[in-house]
Amino acid sequence: MNIRRATAVSELMGADHLYDRPARPEWAERFLAAPGHLMLIAYADDGRPVGMVSGIEMLHPDKGTEMCLYELSVDEAHRRRGVGRALTEALAEAARERGCYDMWVGVDTDNDAALATYRSAGGEDDGVCAVITWRFPAPGPAGGR
Repeated sequence: MNIRRATAVSELMGADHLYDRPARPEWAERFLAAPGHLMLIAYADDGRPVGMVSGIEMLHPDKGTEMCLYELSVDEAHRRRGVGRALTEALAEAARERGCYDMWVGVDTDNDAALATYRSAGGEDDGVCAVITWRFPAPGPAGGR
C-alpha cells in the first residue's frame, strides 16, 4: 500500500467510489485550491485507490492551528487490514509537519469500527459531545457560493 497526497482533480475523481456521493470536478478543484485542505489516498499495489482521509486545518487567533480529520473511508474489500489506521497516522504526521497543535475528529458513539481505528492510531476520547447541525438548501449547478 502506498499513501500519497492528492494534488490533481483526476486523483480526487479516481477515488470517487470512496465518497458518500458522486464527486463533482468543480468541487474537487475548489478543494485542492483551498488553503489547509488535504486529502491522502491509499493505493493498492495495482494502483487502485482503496482508502482516503481528508483533513482541514482550522486556525484561531488564540489557539493556533489544529487539524480536523473530516472524513475517512476504506473500500469494503480492504477493511480490517490497517488501511484506515495508516491513513489516520499519515494525516496526523502531516498535521505535525504543518505545525498543528492537535488533530480531532467527531465520531458517532455507536460507530465501533471508526472508534477502534482512531484509538489504534493513538487517538483518545475527550468525552461525550453533541453535534448540532444547520442544514441549508443544496447549492445550484455551479456548486458554490
